Amino acid sequence: MSSVTLMSSFDAVAEKWSSILPLCVVNTPFMAPQWQRVWWEEIGQGQPLSFLCFNGGEELLGIAALRIVGGEINLVGDDDVCDYNDFLVTRGNEVSFFNALVDHLAQTEWTTLRLPSLTPESPTLEHLPEQARAKGFNVEITDGEVSPGKTLPETWDDYLAGLSKKNRHELRRKLRRLDTAEGMRWYHLTAADEIEAAMDDFLRLLGLSRESKYRFLTPERERFFRGMARQMSRLGMVRLFFLEIGGQRVASAFCFDHGDSRLLYNSGYDPEYSYYSVGLLLKALSLKSAIEAGKAYYDFLRGDEQYKYHLGGEDRQLYNMVVTKS
Repeated sequence: MSSVTLMSSFDAVAEKWSSILPLCVVNTPFMAPQWQRVWWEEIGQGQPLSFLCFNGGEELLGIAALRIVGGEINLVGDDDVCDYNDFLVTRGNEVSFFNALVDHLAQTEWTTLRLPSLTPESPTLEHLPEQARAKGFNVEITDGEVSPGKTLPETWDDYLAGLSKKNRHELRRKLRRLDTAEGMRWYHLTAADEIEAAMDDFLRLLGLSRESKYRFLTPERERFFRGMARQMSRLGMVRLFFLEIGGQRVASAFCFDHGDSRLLYNSGYDPEYSYYSVGLLLKALSLKSAIEAGKAYYDFLRGDEQYKYHLGGEDRQLYNMVVTKS
C-alpha cells in the first residue's frame, strides 16, 4: 500500500531528494536538488511548487517535484537550462511509483502534464503511458531534440583513429595551427572558489560567441549560471575549461563530471580568435582530458550543432510526453 506526503519547500525535501537520487535510473546533474533550487530562486521564483513523496510502507518510492501554473503541471526546472529532466524514481520501484502517481493525478485538478527531454532509458517512458491511459488520460509521445554523445576509447590516438578520415585530418590540422599561437595553453578549474572567480570570463565568452547566446543571457539566467556554478562546484562536479593565447582567455567550456561521463553544458569563445578555431579545439581538448581521466562517455547534450558530429558525436533521441485529461 502506497501513500503520498506533500512538501512545499526545498528545505523540507532536500534530505530525502539527495538520498534517493543516486538510486534512480535517470540521475543527472540537472536533477540535483542544488541545481533545481538555484533554478527556482533565479528563474522560476513565484511559481507554486509541490513536492510529492510517494512511500511504499517504510520505503521511499520516489519524488515528483512539480510546479503547477494555471492547471498545467511541469517538472521543476525548464528545458531552457535543463537538458534532461524526469521524476525521481528509485530503481525497482517504477511500477509502484507510477501507479501511485497516476492515482494521485486522478484525484487532482489539472489539465495538462508536460514532460520534455526524457531520455531513452527513462522509466517514465516505459511505465507512465500505460497507467495513465488506464485511468482515461490521453498520452502523446513525440520525438524531441537529439543529444549527441561519444563512447570514449582508452586513448586519444584510438579516439582519433575512430573519426572519419576528413574529420581526423581537419582536427589534426587545426591542432597543429593552434600550437603555433604564441602563449597558447589550456587548463581546467575544479576548485569552487576558482570557478566562482572565473565566471565573469566564462559569461563574457559565452555572450561573445554568438548573437543567440548573447540574447539568451538575460540577467535572470546570468544569476542562474553563477549560482548553479557555485553550488555544483561545491559538489565536485564542475570542470571549467579555458584556452589562453598570449595570456588572454579566448575560449571556455563548462563541463560536468558525473559518474563515468563528462557532459559539455555550455561554451563560448572570442570570435577575434576564430583563425585558431579556439571554440572547437577547446571542446576537443576537454574530450581528450575526459579520456585521460578514464571517462567512458562524452555527452555533448541537447542540440544538433555540427561541431558535435565533427568530434564523433552520435545521436541519442530524446522524447517529449504530454498527458491530458480527456
